Amino acid sequence: MIQAIDHLNIVVSDLERSVKFYMEVLGFEQTNSAHMEGDWIESIVGLKGVTADVVFIVAPAGEPRIELLCYKSPTGESVPQNSLANTVGLRHIALRVDDIHASATKLKNAGVKLLSEPVTVPISVVTHDPDGVLLEITEYK
Repeated sequence: MIQAIDHLNIVVSDLERSVKFYMEVLGFEQTNSAHMEGDWIESIVGLKGVTADVVFIVAPAGEPRIELLCYKSPTGESVPQNSLANTVGLRHIALRVDDIHASATKLKNAGVKLLSEPVTVPISVVTHDPDGVLLEITEYK
């Protein structure tokens, strides 16, 4: 029945800032972008008066894509508890890297605050994107 994960959605507060972070800091590539409004998107998301912009990005090794979605209206709110590891719901995205120490250094040099330095499994480096979504980088040897 299910064949694969097509994409993950992250609602962002500043699309340009998030695209820059994911592409320049993490190395993702943009695959598509669009402006969304009208009955079709209102029906899909269950909200009225939707206007939004979206950018799809993908890691260099391929899919699944990430959909960075910025609502112009109606605007949502940031809930600080969503950035805590034990909050119910989608808590983080794990990103596979070739060199976890070099990746952690690159993140720190870009001004990203790491929750920890790289450690041996079962824990990897965990940080946040510009909107507080937990990001885990992991290296498999």
